[in-house]
Amino acid sequence: MIGAVHCECLIYQTQSLKEKRAIVKSIITRLKQKLNVAAAEMDYQNLWQRTSVTIVSVNENRRLVEKELQKALDMIDRMPELERTITNYEWF
Repeated sequence: MIGAVHCECLIYQTQSLKEKRAIVKSIITRLKQKLNVAAAEMDYQNLWQRTSVTIVSVNENRRLVEKELQKALDMIDRMPELERTITNYEWF
């Protein structure tokens, strides 16, 4: 089972693309290091207060994939740098 979650986020305290990229890179690195997921910024690369991150997990058991993706979303929600706005799941 492959699960993917696409989440759009707002980043309020950035003043440049350089600051935004540092925050997004930090978030993606933390997700990959602490959880069994792959993550990447997918959209809005040229907007400095908005991003879209896709997180993917693979396992034979759908419940385990759901748990891992929920942990990733919880980690994003705990980060004060950004606010998650729109979240969509896909299952393959």
